[in-house]
Amino acid sequence: MKVCIAEKPSVAKEIADIVGAKTRHEGYYEGNGYQVTWTFGHLCTLKEPHEYAPQWKSWSLWNLPMIPARFGIKLIQDKGIEKQFSIIEKLMTAASAVINCGDAGQEGELIQRWVMQKAGCKCPVYRLWISSLTEESIREGFENLKKQEEFNTLYEAGLSRAIGDWLLGMNATRLYTLKYGQNKQVLSIGRVQTPTLALIVNRQLEINNFVPQPYWELKTIYRETTFSVTKGRFQTVEEGETFLQEVLGIPFEVTDISKKQGKEAPPRLFDLTSLQVECNKKFAFSAEDTLKLIQSLYEKKVTTYPRVDTTFLSEDIYPKVPGILQAIAANTIYEPLINPLQTGKLPKSKKVFDNSKVTDHHAIIPTNMRPNNLTDNERKVYDLVARRFISAFYSDCKVATTTVLGKVNNVEFKATGKQILEPGWRVVFEKEKERDPEKENEEERVLPDFVKGETGPHEPSLTEKWTQPPKLYTEATLLRAMETAGKLVDDDELRDALKENGIGRPSTRAAIIETLFKRNYIRKERKNLIPTATGIELIQIIQDDLLKSAELTGIWENKLRKIERSEYKAQNFLDELKIMVTQIVNHVRNDSAYKSITIQNPVNDNTSEPKKNKSKKNSKKEISPKRNSTKENVRTEQIKPTPDDIICPVCKQGKILKGKSAYGCSNWKNGCSFRLNFADCPSETLSNEELQALIDGYKPETE
Repeated sequence: MKVCIAEKPSVAKEIADIVGAKTRHEGYYEGNGYQVTWTFGHLCTLKEPHEYAPQWKSWSLWNLPMIPARFGIKLIQDKGIEKQFSIIEKLMTAASAVINCGDAGQEGELIQRWVMQKAGCKCPVYRLWISSLTEESIREGFENLKKQEEFNTLYEAGLSRAIGDWLLGMNATRLYTLKYGQNKQVLSIGRVQTPTLALIVNRQLEINNFVPQPYWELKTIYRETTFSVTKGRFQTVEEGETFLQEVLGIPFEVTDISKKQGKEAPPRLFDLTSLQVECNKKFAFSAEDTLKLIQSLYEKKVTTYPRVDTTFLSEDIYPKVPGILQAIAANTIYEPLINPLQTGKLPKSKKVFDNSKVTDHHAIIPTNMRPNNLTDNERKVYDLVARRFISAFYSDCKVATTTVLGKVNNVEFKATGKQILEPGWRVVFEKEKERDPEKENEEERVLPDFVKGETGPHEPSLTEKWTQPPKLYTEATLLRAMETAGKLVDDDELRDALKENGIGRPSTRAAIIETLFKRNYIRKERKNLIPTATGIELIQIIQDDLLKSAELTGIWENKLRKIERSEYKAQNFLDELKIMVTQIVNHVRNDSAYKSITIQNPVNDNTSEPKKNKSKKNSKKEISPKRNSTKENVRTEQIKPTPDDIICPVCKQGKILKGKSAYGCSNWKNGCSFRLNFADCPSETLSNEELQALIDGYKPETE
């Protein structure tokens, strides 16, 4: 009997239907030579400190650093998890082969490997590696099962990440809490969360310490066109006045006109970070909201695997493009955009299809499944993905840039304008009403027809302006900063090069930001991220750059990626971390200065929640983890409490309630979005322990 193990019940059911395992048993499906079971996310975890050494149970500076000689895993203590694991263990003991159907990524590999190790799996193991959950993709994956050994380095990278986070998180959190905390308040330190917090704190301090400086700009209006002096800014009003006097009363003369035609390629396809950035800019969705929405679209089979960091497609996707476009065209909104693409052969640009830029997964694109039964917010995200995909097969946008030079009494001026000659891919986005506020000053303008040598009157003016501090981080700009280890980069190719040293992974960055909210290290004002007093003081009290430098953390991330590619040894990475942890402990423990950190109580203002649409139609928040129905359905059901109170994993305030077809949150009136469909549960009659285990399994991993 072949045993397939998926990462959640709903995916297991999809696989069971396809392989012919039609008979349902408790904890698995069976039939046609297959048994299909599932986990609830993590069933196993690394052992706690006291399980390695009894003395590590008590928090003491002199017990640090805690570095186990050998790390071990344990089953998470929960009756529901223990029950499901016993089923998995029994199936694997009698299996002729096991097929790992876990999420096709580093974390998914780690989750399933730990379960198989704990279950003592001895039979051959194969890997189902797919980029979408469509029937076609799953069948194709089963026809091309891979040996588990091909993914050993992926597992090693995931294991190194988990052990590294344990080493730094356990030791540094105890160290700083014992040394600088007050009233037993835990000061959470993390390999990724702390340098991310440092980015936000340092930006705030830059703003606080910024001293505005005045400067003056000389401009003149000639034939309703604004020309700027080529000399640039004037640092003193006297210098500006001198130049102003030189141009007063003297005619403006056009000295040169140049026109340059160029092309603008379609925007890149989405990786997870760029999708989160775009959703934050356009809809004010948090990174976590966007991840949940695109995960839901993936589970509804209408988009591909979301946790990716590439914007390219592999060449084997090209033959599938017509079918994908046909599925998108079923929606009348997109049909007029796709019809022009069906008249000839679709272009195959290297900016879209490049095998060298794709490793495990390709960019996020639609599948060949029609997007039905989507919530409003899911439709918004799907629309972004669909339009990016459609535009990739349109021609470049042709533009003409005109530069006009002029002078007044030897003072030189310049004006530029851009004209779209052929819109090309831009027609795909013409109906978008939202404007990017960061590009408001870049609006295209068409200059009048000037003639070299012409002269005429003009209106010069000298304007006083003040230098501006850097902008506060939003989630969009913070995600970009995490992606490039704090470096401000606009160029796509340069950003690609810096991704290797980004901090965190695309799939975990949203959880890191949410962790900072939950720890009350940051808060949100509109879209801006503001550090709290606790967050600022924590970063200021940390003297060791190894803990808070985005650049250094980026180097560690690069090494983890190299472990995946067999270019770096996992043991070397862990040895370096052990040395670093020891150095940090010794440095802080010997700090003789008396310092403490102000603990600021959190403000219950839902500042980390997404901006809600004020219209009556869309006033209900529709984002929820791992669900397939709208929020309205929760509200029309007769909801009754479960026997024991289980805290909601989303808002951390409400209690879990059981409705007719799903579990919801008692705090739904205040906008909490949690929903867990019975279809995603192993059974509609769950014990409290099983329900708690299922909810725990859906919690995002943090670093």
